[in-house]
Amino acid sequence: MPAPNTAIDSALADAIERYTQNNPKSRDQHESAMRFLPGGNTRTVLFYEPFPITLVSGEGAYVTSLDGVRYVDFLGEYTAGLFGHSDPVIRQAIDRALDGGIVLGGHTENEARLAEALSLRFPSLERLRFTNSGTEANLMAMSTARAVTGREKIMVFEGAYHGGVFTFAGESPLNAPFDFIRATYNDAEQALALASEHGDALAAIVVEPMLGAGGCIPAERPFLAALREAADRHGAILIFDEVMTSRLSPGGLQAVHEITPDMTTLGKYIGGGLTIGAFGGRGDIMGRFDPHQPGAFSHAGTFNNNILTMSAGLVAMTKVYTPQAATALTERGESLRGRLNAMARKAGAAMQFTGYGSLMTVHMHGNAIRTPQEAAKGSKPLRDLFFFDLLDHGIWLSRRGMINVSLPMGEAECAQLEAAVEEFVASRATLLA
Repeated sequence: MPAPNTAIDSALADAIERYTQNNPKSRDQHESAMRFLPGGNTRTVLFYEPFPITLVSGEGAYVTSLDGVRYVDFLGEYTAGLFGHSDPVIRQAIDRALDGGIVLGGHTENEARLAEALSLRFPSLERLRFTNSGTEANLMAMSTARAVTGREKIMVFEGAYHGGVFTFAGESPLNAPFDFIRATYNDAEQALALASEHGDALAAIVVEPMLGAGGCIPAERPFLAALREAADRHGAILIFDEVMTSRLSPGGLQAVHEITPDMTTLGKYIGGGLTIGAFGGRGDIMGRFDPHQPGAFSHAGTFNNNILTMSAGLVAMTKVYTPQAATALTERGESLRGRLNAMARKAGAAMQFTGYGSLMTVHMHGNAIRTPQEAAKGSKPLRDLFFFDLLDHGIWLSRRGMINVSLPMGEAECAQLEAAVEEFVASRATLLA
């Protein structure tokens, strides 16, 4: 029987009071920031009540707050922090780039080398172009699909996040004004029906092979196969948003499922921790950007090929996050998530961790989760309590319960997370029953 809301609310109020008492400098910094930043914030996902912690440094797998607290960084910059903090190989590449000049304003060798490395890594990338973020990459991919097909409609999925102007958990007034068809994630039958209904007007189908912000909910292979079938049947362009999930195998989840999209978007970690995005795909599609050709599409962006990101990304993807490293990290994450779920099951806790490889999210109910709608049935106050309790145990994670494993993490860091979760399950047993 679920715990009474009053008991959960009381426990959460106590946790927030401890948090407030333990982080006075972060509170003061937040209040100061509000003078010039709306809500003291310039990135909504990092804000939470009563105020967010301010970070001042990071080293390896750890971050330190303005209040002097050191945390194991299981947030991993929402998957962009794959390499931890100040990886020496990446740092050396940045230092070399700085010595050669920052804004050169011309073609560089490293942009071609990074493009080659990514094209060899991911099955669908015959050609690609760089942007400054995953949001830009998805914007360019969707716009390209519309321009190439001469159609307007784009199929997306409830709970998906494709960037700041492509948010499909609820309604966002800031979404780009494209003609979206919203479908249910992991519902192959519905997707096929909608594709048939809108076929002549369907420019693209855009999907994350695992929902990231939507709760680390993996796509089922038959669902992705149905999207491939629908795109082929109706002449639409299938776009895999692998901004987050491309790190989950040497060739991303498209390689795991052996389903090749027409286009792929990348971002987050591929710049070695610096700002980056990329979109690419079939040669005939991306060839429309070839300025040698008459009528070529124009793609601008002052920092698309910025020397720091190109240099950091090249060594990150060729010397640090090798295919072997990707496989090992995925196995480490799978093992950790399995142990956390076993812990919850053994305690009879209404709690589970969904995900794949090094990316996972906690949900406060024990029923099967295939869609964001099913994930939403979990208790938000319990998830908030989990967040504050794990902070007390030195674990840095997202307020929404996302946990990401990074390369510098070893047995000690994973053991610290397991101990914190075990303490949460034991101390909050009556609330999780």
